[in-house]
Amino acid sequence: MKKFISAAICTVMLFCMAGCEQKKSETVPEFEPAPEFSPLTEIKEGRKNIYLIIKNLNSDYWDVVVDGAKAGGEDFDCNVYYSGCNLESDWESQSRLMDEAIAAGADAVLLAPNDSVKLSAEIEKVYSKGIKMVLVDTIAITDSYDVCFMTDNLMAGQLASAEMLAQLHEKGYSEDETVQVGVQVCATATQTINERLAGFLQFWSNYAPDNWTVISDIKFNEGDIDRGCQCTKDLLNNYPDIKGVFGSDNVSTTALAATIKEKERSDIVVVGFDHSPEISELINSEEYTASSVLQKQYNMSYDGVKTALDLIDGKQMEQKFVDTGITVVNSNNLNDPEVRKTLDHNRG
Repeated sequence: MKKFISAAICTVMLFCMAGCEQKKSETVPEFEPAPEFSPLTEIKEGRKNIYLIIKNLNSDYWDVVVDGAKAGGEDFDCNVYYSGCNLESDWESQSRLMDEAIAAGADAVLLAPNDSVKLSAEIEKVYSKGIKMVLVDTIAITDSYDVCFMTDNLMAGQLASAEMLAQLHEKGYSEDETVQVGVQVCATATQTINERLAGFLQFWSNYAPDNWTVISDIKFNEGDIDRGCQCTKDLLNNYPDIKGVFGSDNVSTTALAATIKEKERSDIVVVGFDHSPEISELINSEEYTASSVLQKQYNMSYDGVKTALDLIDGKQMEQKFVDTGITVVNSNNLNDPEVRKTLDHNRG
């Protein structure tokens, strides 16, 4: 019965969020289309050419993805070019960039799709031309790709939910008192975010006390930090019983952490994804309570470059999905060797 209720909650909340997206579509921030590809490595004649297309050029998370691809190109002796979008909802620019990669004679494309559905046809077009297609971070709704390096996002969402419950308990909140948790996401068009949110809500509905609820007013920031900060302020102003906030991605987590610090709301637990100076400051503070689910996005692109070259050489992949793993960081495990290693990569 709990599983049925959990699925129903997830479905309703995802529809609510999609409705919010449609309502706010008229106020999407202005942004520049994606720039042309730039060399990421030294370009040498006779080497294979790999084109990396990321979701957001203005993000700590994606800077690390770029670092991984650059290191892969240098270590495995290939040319790597890259570009990406100025807003995570800009799937049209990614479609154009794939066409440009085809025209430039790409041997392989590494893509982090901004829209898992709308980009499927263009991904199939690249794949049909014999160009190796490696997805990173986010899956697409098509089988026309060679391999995807990403986080198991359903499990990651469940882990974030468990961490939120643990931190709320550690903060001293009673199971009998009313506790509300706000949620902020960057986008609803990617499978990554939908799976994280589904995992979070499923775990919460199964294990949270009855008086602890997730606010159905899910905030959507379009991958824009300023908008994310305003979304956070709306949550704080409109829900007096809010005691926790969850960010499904780097932009949302950065906005939540920055606003919680600005408003001096040390009573609120912050759980999010990835590394940024803002969430790191809260985790390192004795006053605030915060955690973040660290992905291994450096490995996604580094291994993606290596695998792309193997595919070009005729190697067959045994599986199409490679889980790159996650690590939760909080104030209790900052000095753990595995956490330190992941943090070092995530700092770029």
